[in-house]
Amino acid sequence: MQRLLRSIPLALAGLLLAGTAFAQAPGGPPPAVTVAKPVVKEVVEYDEFTGRFEATESVDVRARVSGYLEKISFQDGTLVRKGDPLFLIDRRPYKAALDQAAATLEAARSRVTLTQTDVQRAQSLQRTGNIAEQLVDQRQQAFTGAKAEVDNAEATLRIAQLNYDFTDIRAPISGRIGRRLITEGNLILANESLLTTILTLDPLFFYFDVDERSFLAYSRMRDQAKAQGRAITSDVLVGLTDERDPARKGKLDFIDNRVDQATGTIRLRAVVPNPDLFLVPGLFGTIRITGSPPHRGVLIPDEAIGTDQDRRIVWVVADDGTVSSKVVRPGPKIDGYRLIRSGLDGTETIVISGLQRVRPGAKVTPQRQDLPPTRS
Repeated sequence: MQRLLRSIPLALAGLLLAGTAFAQAPGGPPPAVTVAKPVVKEVVEYDEFTGRFEATESVDVRARVSGYLEKISFQDGTLVRKGDPLFLIDRRPYKAALDQAAATLEAARSRVTLTQTDVQRAQSLQRTGNIAEQLVDQRQQAFTGAKAEVDNAEATLRIAQLNYDFTDIRAPISGRIGRRLITEGNLILANESLLTTILTLDPLFFYFDVDERSFLAYSRMRDQAKAQGRAITSDVLVGLTDERDPARKGKLDFIDNRVDQATGTIRLRAVVPNPDLFLVPGLFGTIRITGSPPHRGVLIPDEAIGTDQDRRIVWVVADDGTVSSKVVRPGPKIDGYRLIRSGLDGTETIVISGLQRVRPGAKVTPQRQDLPPTRS
């Protein structure tokens, strides 16, 4: 037991010596690290939000008249054009009503012709005094009533024609049709029975919510651009959840008129072309929008950023090889690099590889490297 206790201090001393040797071997050269200058160029910051695709047009197809379904003229899930036939309701009852209305109209027109002749005869007799004034008024009244019956019969015929036409249900918009929700032979109730749905797929809407702080920043940036006479772009990039970077181009076209009090967010919308019909309503996606005006940015690789408790630091190498740390505030990723919002001005030489061999105040052997303007 005593031998074991004596061996513990020796082991600790060996570990300390090993650590010192790892940082810098006694009498040897300072550890080699890779250093570079930050990439400094004009950048535009972007913000990303999550949202959902929705159809620009959506229709629940219902019948305007009741009846038994006679025919279905489409395949489930296919593309249809506006005006394509979809369903046909049994037309025989409506054809009979149409013929009846047409016959009623003809009878009413015949009465108009007869009463008009009676009026003309009465007016001719009235000039010679061979007819009573009251009889003339009665014939004039009969003629006026006959004309009203014609107007009523014409309206009834138009209604009968509409009901007959409504038995042929056609696509109100172009798009992709859903599945049939009712089969042939079933009774359809007017304005109640849902037959199918049609969605327009090109273009699509993309709805997303922006927090209040970001919305205020965008509003001020827009006002500043107007004051400076700069163009205000509404271009955005939209992508799917399995895509690394959004690549589909779109345009912002709508901002809601109020902030949601429950969530503290405001809803925005972008229009996204979908010529290949790959996108479908209901999918989640991400949208990238302009988050700042063009400005000078300092960019460094992510691997050059270290941590010191809750701070982010970068190791700066002086001309004599001495290393010191600088606290930085990272921003978003741009062109494969991390934007540094504060802490660096771009003139420093920083360690980009070998951070584990760096100690504050120690010297290193810098191996210089030039960073490309962009990284994949």
